[in-house]
Amino acid sequence: MRIGYVRVSTEQQHTERQEILLEDVDKFFIDRCSGKNTNRPELNKMLSFVRSGDVVIVESISRFARSTRDLLQLIDILTKKDVNFVSKKESLDTSTPSGKFMLTVFGALAELEREQILQRQKEGIAIAKSKGLYKGRNRMVNNDFDQIYAQWLEGKITATQAIKKLSWSKATFYRRVKERTIHNEEIN
Repeated sequence: MRIGYVRVSTEQQHTERQEILLEDVDKFFIDRCSGKNTNRPELNKMLSFVRSGDVVIVESISRFARSTRDLLQLIDILTKKDVNFVSKKESLDTSTPSGKFMLTVFGALAELEREQILQRQKEGIAIAKSKGLYKGRNRMVNNDFDQIYAQWLEGKITATQAIKKLSWSKATFYRRVKERTIHNEEIN
């Protein structure tokens, strides 16, 4: 089955231009919302609807995904379902060797972009630290930690309950548990 996915950013925008370009599809899924993320009702319905052998067709990649990361994640979902992807504007068709290659190029560019962002971030932090401007995030403090930690150690509450009571992330809770354990070992 040939599935058309159409997206416009607002209720007031028209979809006809995209629908005309996708005239040879069997079924449409049309979202009228921002493409800033993949949390879109019709996109999710379409991803649930497609079956092995189907083809998802879009007018352009920007109508399907706004970021390379989202694009690659969506294509991965389709690939796992044995569904091909076609973008008319970019002439991308994942059923062809050149289409798969172009998708690989998109993936490589996304990875390069992520690595460059991380590198710039590390460099910026190093410069800020050398100037004494970077101290990291403020430490999460909860005056009830000792009491909640004791309840958790005694098995009166679960870790999930302790985390909820503290309003901390799981990582913060276990980091503090580790710190406390090391501190207690040093004392003994």
